[in-house]
Formats: sequence, structure tokens, C-alpha cells
Amino acid sequence: MSKKSPKKKIVIEKKNEKTIKKSITPTVSRASRSKDAVLEKDNLIFGKQNYILMGVGAALVALGMLLMTGGNMPSPDVWDEDIIYGFRRTVLAPFTILAGLIVEIFAIFKD
Repeated sequence: MSKKSPKKKIVIEKKNEKTIKKSITPTVSRASRSKDAVLEKDNLIFGKQNYILMGVGAALVALGMLLMTGGNMPSPDVWDEDIIYGFRRTVLAPFTILAGLIVEIFAIFKD
């Protein structure tokens, strides 16, 4: 089987009483071209360092969420404010989450 090359069509348009001839070629699928299907390093948006920083930022956010968990009272009859309103849940965990979000923003905008 031999491939026949597609015939060119000629379209004639009239604009302002001038005749313009355009040759139109049929479109060809790019899926058959293997070299175009392969992603090149230059086409990627983020580099290796960006992905590492994004992972570190996500880990910091997850660590901050884990620091906020807990708060069970040892006895249902006793209320201990230090367990609920301790330094870890009110200061350290939100600071860790914010640090993770700042790292994520930096990783996205880093060139």
C-alpha cells in the first residue's frame, strides 16, 4: 500500500474587488510523530527543586495539622485549659502551617 499525498485545495476569495488565491493543505495528525510526543526538559513548567520545595511545604502543612490534633481530657469530670489552649495548638501549629504555605508560594514562583 502506498500512501497518496493529499491534494491541495485552492480557495478563491474576493475582497475589495481583488482576487486572492490561497492554497489549503489538509491537517496531519501529530500523534504519529514520536519525537513530538516525547516531553522535553525545556517544556516542563517546574524543575526538580520546585517539586522538592512543594513537597517540603506540603509536609509542613501536614505537620501543623498533626500538631493541632488531640485535646482529650484524662477524665470527663476535669477541665484542663492547658491541654486545649496550650502553646503547641495555639502558636506552634498555626505558625507551622503558615510556614508551609509560604514555602509552597515560594516553590511556585521560584524560577
